[in-house]
Amino acid sequence: MSTRTKDELGTLSLLGNKKTVYKDDYAPEVLETFPNKHPENDYFVKFNCPEFTSLCPITGQPDFATIYISYVPGERMVESKSLKLYLYSFRNHGDFHEDCMNIIMKDLIRLMDPKYIEVWGKFTPRGGISIDPYCNYGKAGTLWEQVAFQRLTQHDLYPEKIDNR
Repeated sequence: MSTRTKDELGTLSLLGNKKTVYKDDYAPEVLETFPNKHPENDYFVKFNCPEFTSLCPITGQPDFATIYISYVPGERMVESKSLKLYLYSFRNHGDFHEDCMNIIMKDLIRLMDPKYIEVWGKFTPRGGISIDPYCNYGKAGTLWEQVAFQRLTQHDLYPEKIDNR
């Protein structure tokens, strides 16, 4: 039995929908939210997305990554199926790795207005080099703004061995 009311679930259209459309070019309009029932609590929500793909804007070759999205919700939270469809929409989108991660972060900020969010892409090597862009944001005027600065300046102080991709 759900503790969510019909009003809280009323705006969700993708979850449980058997006629899902998979858009294959950048589609932020597919993102959906639902109310955070615990906005007074600070807690992390983390998504691990191991099958992200986009295209190099110059060569058109595919780029593959695992994307980690972690956020501290405010009043709204992103619905996971809509996030999956949104990330899938990058499949034929041509942009550099760094641009994709910043676009994802900014779209989620506009959507949810989180207290804090970070997006980290770990791309598989192409041409002998891997690129792992990291971006974050903390709501201005809150402690989360300071957390964002601290996490950014201390990000990846202990880099992993790159033998696991």
